[in-house]
Amino acid sequence: MKKFWFSLLGIGALLIPSLALAGEEPVSEMSYILNTFSFLVMGILVMWMAAGFGMLESGLVRSKNVATICLKNIALFGIAGILFYLVGYNLMYDGVDGGFIGSFGLWAADDAAAVGGDYSAGYAAASDWFFQMVFCGAACSVVSGCVAERIKLWSFLAFCVILTGFIYPIQGSWGWGGGWLS
Repeated sequence: MKKFWFSLLGIGALLIPSLALAGEEPVSEMSYILNTFSFLVMGILVMWMAAGFGMLESGLVRSKNVATICLKNIALFGIAGILFYLVGYNLMYDGVDGGFIGSFGLWAADDAAAVGGDYSAGYAAASDWFFQMVFCGAACSVVSGCVAERIKLWSFLAFCVILTGFIYPIQGSWGWGGGWLS
């Protein structure tokens, strides 16, 4: 019986601060931090998912092709990171405004919170870049599994350049960047 009352007392102690804050506005800095942290954690989980794709793919091919499969899955994330940084993020988010394609150009993180303390964006642009980049790489990883043992390494990497630099960002801009589907 004593354990029950201590448990009830512990639950009550946890609820009292939330009742005191129920009428206040949420702190924008805290939501900014949690949203940014959430983007980073979920992005890391997607990277682990892609590692799982690589292991699944390695288990489905002949043993002589396992090294090539692992190389493909590592290289595609390198390509996705570089191309999504150079052109993809701008194509996806910058200057879409109801159109079909964003602007070409290098992405520059415009985090107002890092410079001046303005948390109105809701999250850090760099965390969004990371989150979108790992999904872009995961899209390539799925294609890698579909063409395992059917395509040369350099042909696949050339396809990754096109997919991660142009196809995925343009398609993403239609819904997430303010394009014609949003």
